[in-house]
This record gives sequence, C-alpha cells and structure tokens, in this order.
Amino acid sequence: MTMTGGQALAGSLIEHGVKDLFLIPGIQLDWAVDALRQRASEINLFVPRHEQTTTYMADGYYRASGKIGTAMVVPGPGALNTGAGLATAYASNSKVLFVTPQIHSEGVGKGYGLLHEIKDQTGFVAGLTKWNTVVESADRISVTFDEAFAQLESGRPRPVGVEVPHDYLHTTVDQSHTGKAAVTDKTARPVDAKLLDAAATLINSAKFPIIYAGGGVSNPEGGKALQALAERIGAPVVASDNGRGALSDRHPLAMNSLAGRAVFQHADVVLVVGSRFIDAMTPTASWPAGDGVRYVYINIDPADVTAPRVPDIALIADAVDVLPQLAERLKPRQSIKETDALSVKRWAQDQINAITPQAQYVHALREAMPDDAIFVNELTQIGYLARIAFPVYEPRTYIGPGYQGTLGYGFPVALGAAVGGGGRRVVSITGDGGFGWNLQELATAKRYNLPVTLIVFNDGHYGNVRAIQRRTFDAEVAVELANPDFGLLAKAFGVNFEQVDTPDALRSVVQQSMTAQGPVMVEVKIGVVPSPWHLLRLQPMKGMAGPAAPANPLDGVF
Repeated sequence: MTMTGGQALAGSLIEHGVKDLFLIPGIQLDWAVDALRQRASEINLFVPRHEQTTTYMADGYYRASGKIGTAMVVPGPGALNTGAGLATAYASNSKVLFVTPQIHSEGVGKGYGLLHEIKDQTGFVAGLTKWNTVVESADRISVTFDEAFAQLESGRPRPVGVEVPHDYLHTTVDQSHTGKAAVTDKTARPVDAKLLDAAATLINSAKFPIIYAGGGVSNPEGGKALQALAERIGAPVVASDNGRGALSDRHPLAMNSLAGRAVFQHADVVLVVGSRFIDAMTPTASWPAGDGVRYVYINIDPADVTAPRVPDIALIADAVDVLPQLAERLKPRQSIKETDALSVKRWAQDQINAITPQAQYVHALREAMPDDAIFVNELTQIGYLARIAFPVYEPRTYIGPGYQGTLGYGFPVALGAAVGGGGRRVVSITGDGGFGWNLQELATAKRYNLPVTLIVFNDGHYGNVRAIQRRTFDAEVAVELANPDFGLLAKAFGVNFEQVDTPDALRSVVQQSMTAQGPVMVEVKIGVVPSPWHLLRLQPMKGMAGPAAPANPLDGVF
C-alpha cells in the first residue's frame, strides 16, 4: 500500500476539493503531472502559455467564485515568472495555493548550479504569501498540504506557498495517510462585548455616521451583513475599489469614492469595515482624523488598524461575524434622507459624465452586460474612470488590480474568472499597452473556449504614462507603441474579432457577445482623452487638479 510523492500531492489537492488546477508542466513536476493524469476524471488541468498566467488565473478564479485558486509551476525561473500574479493575489486578498518544486533536496542552499536553482527561492515565495513552507520529506507531503489548506481557510485571505523538492515526487511513500480536509469553524467568533458596546455608543451618538466598505465585505455573506447594518441606521456606504459590489449600486445608500467626498466632509463618525483605509501613493489614511471625526474599525488583520490610521475603537475580527453583533446594538434611525443620498449620487455622476468619451464607453459596457456578468477592470484610460463610473450590482462581479497596479494583469485574470464563474460571461478591458504583456493568452482563451469578451482600447501609446509626462514635463518619451494588426492577431488564434470606434457600436458588439460561444475580441480605436484622476479616491492625488467641483449637495443639511 504505497504511492509516489507525486501521487500524494495529486491526492491532497483532490481530497481538499481542488477541481481546477492552473499549471505549466516541466521536468521537476513530471511525477506530479503524471499522477494528475491518473486522476484526470477528478481534476481539470488548465495550461496557459506563460507561467505568469497560472497565478493570475488562480487569482481570478478565486475572486469570481470564492473557491481556492491553485497554481503550479517548475522552480526557479518558473516560480519567478509567477511573481506578478502572486503579488496581485496578495494585494487583492485572494485565497491562492501556490505549488512549486524545489531543486533536489540534497542540493538546496548549496549553490551547485542545479537546473532552475536560484539563491533563495523560499525567501521569494515568503515575500508574496502569508504562509509558506518547504516539505521536509516525501512522507510529509500529504500532512503539509493539510496544513496549507488550513492556513488558506484561516485569518485574512491571502496566498500560501508550498515547495516540494522534486526528488520527493518520485519517492515511494506510505499510503496510510488519506488526507484530512481543512475544517474551519464557521461559528461567529465572540467579540469583546465592551468594545462592541463602546462602538455602538459612539455610532448612536453621531450626528451623521457613515460607513466605508472594503474588500473584506465584498462577498455575499459580508454584503448581506453590511446592508443590514447600513439600513438599520440609514447610513451611506462608501465603497473602496476592492469593496465595489458589497452593496448594489442601485441601493440609494451605496456610493462610490467620488460621492464619498461629499459625505465624508460632513461625517462625525466613520465605520471602516474590511479596508486598509490607506492612500495609494503616500503613507497616510484615506481620510484624515481630526476636525471632530472619530473612527470605528472592523478588520480581521490587526496590521490594518495601526498608524497612520487613528481608530477610536478597533474590533479585530471577521466583518461577517462582527457586523450582526454591532447592528443589534444600534438604534434604528435614518442618518441621511433618501432624497439627500440620491442628490449626492447625482452630484458625483454629473462630474463623471463630463469625462468624455470615457464615461460614454463605461455606460455602454454596463448597459450591454447582465447584472451577474463579471467585469475585469484594467490600468487603462477607460479603466481608471470605470473604478468609480461602472455600476456594480452583485458581489464577485467586479475585479480590479488591487494596490499592486500590475499592468497587463486583467486579461489573464479574466481567464481564471471565466473558469470559476460558473458559465457567466467575463468582460475584460485593457489598453493596447497592457495587452502586450499577455496577448499570447488568446491561445488559452481559444484552447478552453472560455466565455471572455476582451476589449482592447487602442491609442498606440502607454496612454496614462504619456498623459502624466505631458502634464508634468510638457514632453513625452518612451511611450509610443508598435502594435500588431489586432484583427490578424485574433484570426491567427481563431478568435472572433470586431473593431469599433464609438460607444454605441461597442454596446452592440458586447451585447451580442453575451450569447457567443467562446472568446470574442474587440478593438476600440481611441485618441487622446481627458484625465479622470481628479475624480478618483476620497482625496485627489497631489498634482491631479481638475475643474472645481460643484457645491457639496449636503452643505446646509448637516
């Protein structure tokens, strides 16, 4: 009753519920890959065209489905190639299991120059995961994966890493260990009642309390708890980029970060739920303390309530557990009238509509997509405005780049979302610059006939870099691109292709693509467009001044 280490690895993945695995095979993985072949009816293998895409797909898979995304590549340069995807998954709080071999167990750390050896692979993996380990012996493969899955299901969602010296994969091991599924206690964790009472007292005494929602509640359970609390006190909910979809944008209390400027200016108590609440470029809080503003933080990670943030009360726990306990202590009220909330939303939308043609393209995309379709945003001119302009109606239907801002991440992440999305259509937007990072993955979209509509906005440049250079230096350098003929490129991969140059035409082709079989690529020709940056985030980035905002619609109300 024995098996190889490779069979133990494959068995562990299957026993822990992994149905889809993103990998690129190679010599150090041969025994694991053959073991997966032996159990082909129990696990699906997706093989992209670049190792980087394995972790991007695992990230997208988790964000669309809520199920652990799993990636596996060879060590050394293979593992290094996955770094951008792991960094994005880490920044976006994704449960990703990263599996890579090590060089031969007797050569680790010796500097012999063995195939794919790098000086400190474990240090690299540690830097991009919340927990990682190297399997110590072949007979510990199964128990190590038990621990890895337990780590994935505990605490803050983030990647974990497991390295297996490749000689262990063909070593014979005892079959007595059958694997033990990670068990996570789903019972609501008790929170210090005194802290809950203090938080409730502070919120109940506020003249105008508001809620700031981050990625920690951008799941169905968190969204329901958030909505119940917000409706109990009638408080506006301002969503971070990662928090989009926690509360449907159709809800009168749901506000993007631009609308958030209006309500934050009058708030006296802010409940920050599941968010880092930190500025993207400087080590400062998203909104400063002082001027009578007091803060209550709910976060599963103690690191996210430390300086420069200044919480008056910090509740360290999963928001799903805490929000109902806090809600029952709050007095029912209407902190903001619905008419005033809708007035704030119109105030923000009017400013968005002035950014043309981006606003019209975003509007066209939203109109063409059903509520449950998945939108993958990118670092492109239309994508920047989409952060606040694209309405999100359901959890797990909006995917952004997180704080890593990894250019080109969107298309490969969209492929993983398409695998995990249960047949829902995925719309992925990108610029011609970012698309260059992963245009080879058209092959993956076609190979697995994935329901992805890829939209490439083509201005022939790294458009945002060009805009910043012009604005700052009144000059530009190193931003012009030599692009392929995108129609011929799509044809070469056998992918259906359309080219448009107006929002109405884009709406039409995207709507048609919703019922298409397999991938569709759309090129949109655009020119120089106005900057939306003065509208993004609670506080505009320095140097991103735009037209003066209209008068705050809440002036005189609070």
